[in-house]
Amino acid sequence: MCLLGLITAVEFFENAMFVFGAAHIMGGLDATPAEFVRAQAAYAVGCLMAMVMQQYMAARYGYRRYLLASMVLFSVALLACAHSQSLGQLTGARLIQGLGGGTFFTSSRILVPLLFAPEDRGAALKRFIGLIFGASALAPACSAWLIENRDWSWVFYAALPPALLACAGIWYLMPAQVGRAKASWRAEPHFHLLAVPMLWFAVAVVCVQLGLSEARFDVLAHPLRLLLMLTVGLLMLALFLWQQWHQDVPLLHLRKLQSSVYLTGLGLYFVHYFLSNFSAYLFPIFAESGLGFPLAAAGWLNSLAGWCSLILALAYMKFSPHLRSKRWVMLSGLACFALYAGLLSCMPAGVDAWHVVPAMLAKGAFGVLLVLPVAGLTFKELGDEHFAHGYQGKNMMRQLAASASTAMAAIMLQNRQFALHDVLGAELGSDRVAVRDWLTQLGQWWQGQGMSELQARSSALLELSRTLTHQALLLACEDLYRLLVLLALLGVVAVLSQRKLL
Repeated sequence: MCLLGLITAVEFFENAMFVFGAAHIMGGLDATPAEFVRAQAAYAVGCLMAMVMQQYMAARYGYRRYLLASMVLFSVALLACAHSQSLGQLTGARLIQGLGGGTFFTSSRILVPLLFAPEDRGAALKRFIGLIFGASALAPACSAWLIENRDWSWVFYAALPPALLACAGIWYLMPAQVGRAKASWRAEPHFHLLAVPMLWFAVAVVCVQLGLSEARFDVLAHPLRLLLMLTVGLLMLALFLWQQWHQDVPLLHLRKLQSSVYLTGLGLYFVHYFLSNFSAYLFPIFAESGLGFPLAAAGWLNSLAGWCSLILALAYMKFSPHLRSKRWVMLSGLACFALYAGLLSCMPAGVDAWHVVPAMLAKGAFGVLLVLPVAGLTFKELGDEHFAHGYQGKNMMRQLAASASTAMAAIMLQNRQFALHDVLGAELGSDRVAVRDWLTQLGQWWQGQGMSELQARSSALLELSRTLTHQALLLACEDLYRLLVLLALLGVVAVLSQRKLL
């Protein structure tokens, strides 16, 4: 039971550390943001490829062999990431890491009904969810400490011990034949059924992921190139899905997932992952660059939200059987997210970190109160027979929602910051009396520090520019938090209007 949670927790732990320390990893490799997003996209591409192949590989080789090979691949990629000397090396290592790690969440969750009788599944899920939330809570604080006291490469080294422990656990504890199909099925030549659709899917995910990841840089400079990339990717994805629908031996069993309950749950999963990843991208920038918090403070605030999620998750699993309707739990989760975004939307610069704690506690509550009720209701019509296919599709949607929300957050933050910078620049031009007096006083202070008149004037103008940039970023983040409040309220409307998940 603990092993299944550990397998998934390894990937959650490493990815949470990577996302939190992304700016410092970028600085260590001397990479621009436009270049660095390719490394992030490479992991997503690898994950999606692994998710599509997950059912086929497990049926052919069994979960023990498949998960062990994937964990070894993930561990080797961790070392490759830690020793990367250039962004190209990191991008290749992250692609390999995604090919290994993309199967962990889906496979581990599918193994719960395969390995345990109905009366034991509750205990297995409790350990599974506890380890995932615990790893996610520990990761930001761990990443901040390692970067401050070591260097960015330790973000990857830190995930290696639990990965190796998981390898040993898979080898010694996982039954050899679990999930493996009959020998006659494995002997059939399936390559001709896989090669062409996998090529379509590979082209689709590369185009879509690169388009989403680089959208913040291309939306203004190269809009036609961005549009072409996304169009090709979506067309290839539609072709792949059409082929899978009509294929007798598909990689994705789409025809078995025609359940209105499942599709409704998938939509609410999308709401959760979109809001979570949008805010996950926004908060570190807001905390460090907007509010001026040190790295360690931002890490502990993120971890505080994670520990809140863990405690509530354990409480929810204990008391959820006594809840007649889960609708109000979902609504309370969205209300907590609206509270979180609303509190941060009016947070002034220079505020103490303790003032952010209530918002982070509300964020931690959202992480449980929406997704766990949805998770418990989404798959009830599929049953054990089609649960694996349903969970495979859910995790693919999760990866796409994460990429789309992160790209949208990056684009909107950049555009809003530029717009606000222009507005503030017009209002605080050096031709205004108050601004001119401020520049004169600051220039005089710099002259008192030994600068020449020209140097003092330049330093004062530079300080004004920095103040404008900082204020524009702070206001842009707060505007996006107001947008998140609106999106959370739209989520409330969606939960109230649906009649499938109650």
